[in-house]
Amino acid sequence: MHSCTPLNVLHYLSSLFLSFFFFFPPVIGRDMGGSEFVWIGKAILLLQLIPGILGWGKDGHYTVCKIAQGYLSEDASVAVKELLPDSAQGDLASVCSWADEIRFHYHWSGPLHYIDTPDFRCNYNYSRDCHNSAGQKNMCVTGAISNYTLQLMSAYKDSNTESKYNLTEALMFLSHFIGDIHQPLHVGFTKDEGGNTITVRWYRRKTNLHHVWDNMIIESAVKMFYGSDLSMMIQAIQRNITDGWSNDILPWESCSLDQTACPDPYASESINLACKFAYRNAAPGSTLEDDYFLSRLPVVEKRLAQGGVRLAATLNRIFASQPSISQE
Repeated sequence: MHSCTPLNVLHYLSSLFLSFFFFFPPVIGRDMGGSEFVWIGKAILLLQLIPGILGWGKDGHYTVCKIAQGYLSEDASVAVKELLPDSAQGDLASVCSWADEIRFHYHWSGPLHYIDTPDFRCNYNYSRDCHNSAGQKNMCVTGAISNYTLQLMSAYKDSNTESKYNLTEALMFLSHFIGDIHQPLHVGFTKDEGGNTITVRWYRRKTNLHHVWDNMIIESAVKMFYGSDLSMMIQAIQRNITDGWSNDILPWESCSLDQTACPDPYASESINLACKFAYRNAAPGSTLEDDYFLSRLPVVEKRLAQGGVRLAATLNRIFASQPSISQE
């Protein structure tokens, strides 16, 4: 539940007025003399101009990573800036949609953005659910988070040995996938592909249910409540973390059994929220308007907040008091 912060007062007042490549991916990282940064930078610049191909939505991923940057430890902040491509200019949030933007190039990465679970069971099980359409194990978003966490950690096992992984890509994949797993319909039902085959109307616009949760709830909120300024929405969520969710930060950050990354609980949360909020009252052909929007927006805001806090906590654990990365 939201506490009565300015963000929630605004929502309330508004409602009154509104009715193989997976474990050994191609290495084009820092060991190639910097040319990879040109490729990454150009790809980001070009693909940001193409609409409709992004994950949570560019705004959602940007929000998650911008929130995360505020919770990074000094060690993690230094390591992240060292790994980021030059085009990012030290800003993790600027490359958090990269994993969506290169899906046409890295075809193998497509299944790593989501998990398909059995229809209507409303639960998640790693051994049952984490595979691609060909049945290859570990090819899902929880497997990807664990894999790229291990890749980043491997750079510190022997600081004098060059890493065999592209750590720049590992950081960008990990940051993106922790965002993805917090979008409820990225852990959706198999039959409807996480809401992608459920055609609905968002007010007057024809779309699908997955796109509503990836993009349209956030876009509508930014336009209606924040003067079309995403930074204002991010600031409101940050205030809510500090105030309304302050007691939740430590539980959000924690991992059981001293794990570095713990994506399984995040996936279980998402499928539960998908059943309670995303799929509910969103039958094929339905029109989703004020009632759906205003009751689901707090869910989206909280998931963005959790994604940001948990991304930072994961990076803090990975880079805790570690020596400098050796990839020269």
